[in-house]
Amino acid sequence: MDGIDHLCFNFSYLAVFLLELAQLIWPKKGLRIATLVFAFAGLLAHTLFLAFKQPTPAMPYGSLLLLGWVFAIFYLYGSLHKGSRAWAVFFLPMVLILVWVAWFVFRDENKGGTWFSGHHFWGMFHGGLLLAASVCIMFGFVTSSMYLIQARRLREKRNPLTGMKLLSLETLERINRRSINIAFPLLTIGLLLGIIRAEKAEAPETPWTAFKILGSFGLWVVATLLMIARYRASLPARKLAWLTIAVFVLVIVTLFASHPFVASGGVQ
Repeated sequence: MDGIDHLCFNFSYLAVFLLELAQLIWPKKGLRIATLVFAFAGLLAHTLFLAFKQPTPAMPYGSLLLLGWVFAIFYLYGSLHKGSRAWAVFFLPMVLILVWVAWFVFRDENKGGTWFSGHHFWGMFHGGLLLAASVCIMFGFVTSSMYLIQARRLREKRNPLTGMKLLSLETLERINRRSINIAFPLLTIGLLLGIIRAEKAEAPETPWTAFKILGSFGLWVVATLLMIARYRASLPARKLAWLTIAVFVLVIVTLFASHPFVASGGVQ
C-alpha cells in the first residue's frame, strides 16, 4: 500500500516535469492547465501521505519526503505567481530527487508513528528547526545556481531576456544572503537543542565520533564560515554562491547519514 501511495505523488511530479519541458517547445494553454492539475494532485497526495503515515524526520526517509514536500510548495507557488519555467527547471528536479531517493534508497526505514504530537513536542521542535534550516540552505543553493548561470550569460554577453528568464543578479544575491541569515540561527538552535536532549536521554545514544554527528557539527562550522563570509563586503557574490552550494552538498550528506541526536527508539 505504501508503494501505491508513493506512486501517486512520485509519478505526478514526474508528469509535471515532463509537461514543463514540453511547454519549453510548445507553450500551449492546454499543457499549462494539465501541468497545474498534476502539480496540485501530486502535492495533495504527498500532503495526505505525510499526514497519515507521519514518517519520522529523525530518519533520512522522513527528512527527504518533508523537504520534497516543501520544495513542491515552492514550485507551485512560483509557477502560479511568477509564470517562469525557471522555477520548474530548478525546483522540480530537487523534488523528484528527494522523493525518489527516499523511496528507492531509504524506504526500509519507513517508521511512521505519532511524532507530530504534544508528547513529542521537543523532538518535533528540534527536528523542525533543522528541517527549516535545511530548506533555507537548499533555497540558497537554488538561487546560487541561478546566480552563476545568469552571471555566465552576462560574461558571455548573451541577452538575459532570451532563453530561460531568470531573476536579476542583484535579486538572486539578495535572496541568497537572506537565506543564509535565516538558516544559521535555525541550525544553531536546532543543534544546541539536540545536544541538550541527547544529554538528558535515558537510552544509549549514538557515539559522538559517529560520522553523522561529526557531519552535523561540520555542517555548523561550515555554515558559520558562510555566515562570516556573508558579511564580508570584499567577498564577491560569485564566491558566496559557490560556498552556499558547498554547504548544500554537506546538508545532503548529513541528511543521508540520518538524524544525529535521536535515540534508536524514535523521536521522543
